[in-house]
Amino acid sequence: MNFLAHLYLSQNNTNIMIGNFIADHIRGNNYEGFSEEIKQGIFLHREIDTFTDAHPIVRKSKRRLHERYKHYDGVIIDIFYDYFLAKNWANYSAIPLSIYANAIYNYFNEISSSLPIKSQNFIKYMTEYNILYNYQFKDGIQKVLNGVNHRTKGKSQMNLAIEDLTLLEKELEEDFTTFFLDLINFSNKKLKEILAL
Repeated sequence: MNFLAHLYLSQNNTNIMIGNFIADHIRGNNYEGFSEEIKQGIFLHREIDTFTDAHPIVRKSKRRLHERYKHYDGVIIDIFYDYFLAKNWANYSAIPLSIYANAIYNYFNEISSSLPIKSQNFIKYMTEYNILYNYQFKDGIQKVLNGVNHRTKGKSQMNLAIEDLTLLEKELEEDFTTFFLDLINFSNKKLKEILAL
């Protein structure tokens, strides 16, 4: 899953949210300087990623893209699933996405200096381009795909994946909707277990 989903699955617990947000920028067990709850957020993020990668519906989604994008299929599906979450946000949250996104930007900008450099850089990018809100639009997804393609020096050709999103939107959205219910249940249970340790 991508950033919006990880934030959502943190259940508005700010320390869990921090850990969940920075986890991709933390290597191995290089998290000793953080509080216990932030560490738990990192662990939750990793549990979510493991569950997602092994889920048969996610694997089915990846197969839809694999021939064209090979090992980049998972990165693209993560982005597409955030698109479906943002597009259908009202089904999952009573807080409008614009309000939720602005609250996230404000909070993370306040604490940015205490986070890893990669996280700080992403917060600037996320805020400037209103990424969380713009995930619901294909133009927003295109910008994200262009950015990742640029980071792969064009090897991934992920900039083309918007075509696949348009062609396969119905099938992929059905995949996401079914999978995300499983993920919410898994994440809620796992978060309870982690917080009880």
